[in-house]
Amino acid sequence: MANVYDKLKEKGITLPAPPPKGGVYTPVQEFGDHLLYCSGCGPDLGNGNTVLGKLGRDLTVEEGQKAAYNCMLNLLANLDAKLGDLNRIKRFVKVLAFVNSADDFDKQPMVVNGGSNLIFELFGEEKGLPARTAIGTNATPGNIACEIEVLVEYE
Repeated sequence: MANVYDKLKEKGITLPAPPPKGGVYTPVQEFGDHLLYCSGCGPDLGNGNTVLGKLGRDLTVEEGQKAAYNCMLNLLANLDAKLGDLNRIKRFVKVLAFVNSADDFDKQPMVVNGGSNLIFELFGEEKGLPARTAIGTNATPGNIACEIEVLVEYE
């Protein structure tokens, strides 16, 4: 079994610091038997590298994919902080994504692939290919391009 940190290094990916909370909530909530529910994360990596605007009006699908990728990096940072080792993740169970969309934009699944591809590449098909919902919304906090949350099972 490949080590997630080796794969990150191989791909030249550095996890950001866990993002600061944007309200009154818990970033990662443990429940049931070895399950973690991760609050939604936006695309701001804390270094000025964020993606703002509406897909289909201000942003291209490719820019939206970068936003989804950043969201997933932030989720991985929160999971790393909670678990102490991403290799403890048994599988990603569910991804729920909200894409800031113009009224006629209908490519939310393509946008969210930017984040889904990351966990698929890092964790493989068995662990990194969860159930998923990609929803368009008319507004997001701070006009971020998307927000993603995940549910994971760990060992």
